[in-house]
Amino acid sequence: MTAAADPAVSRPNGPAERPAERVFSASVVVSGFRCFLAYVLFPWLLPAAGIASGVGSGLGLAIGAVAIVFNLLSIRRFQRAGHRWRWAITALNGGIIVLLTVLIVMDLTDLLA
Repeated sequence: MTAAADPAVSRPNGPAERPAERVFSASVVVSGFRCFLAYVLFPWLLPAAGIASGVGSGLGLAIGAVAIVFNLLSIRRFQRAGHRWRWAITALNGGIIVLLTVLIVMDLTDLLA
């Protein structure tokens, strides 16, 4: 049986790429959720309603750590799958990890101040 006839062989947009794309999507959603919490919900919406002031940094740390794990899983999955966009996704996830690390340092500074 040739590789072209074998349905188990991964092809662009084939079965091997779909799990990698799901992990990437999840990592971006978690990172976006963390940014929404850190920059919209906790500093503006909840204090305006008179609740949850001062909770943002602690939650930001936890969600930032989860987001970094999801981004690392995404990089790993794309690299293992040999996805055609693996290097672009690795660079994008790497940039997100750097930004999340900066946010974690800022959250730690807020908590320790």
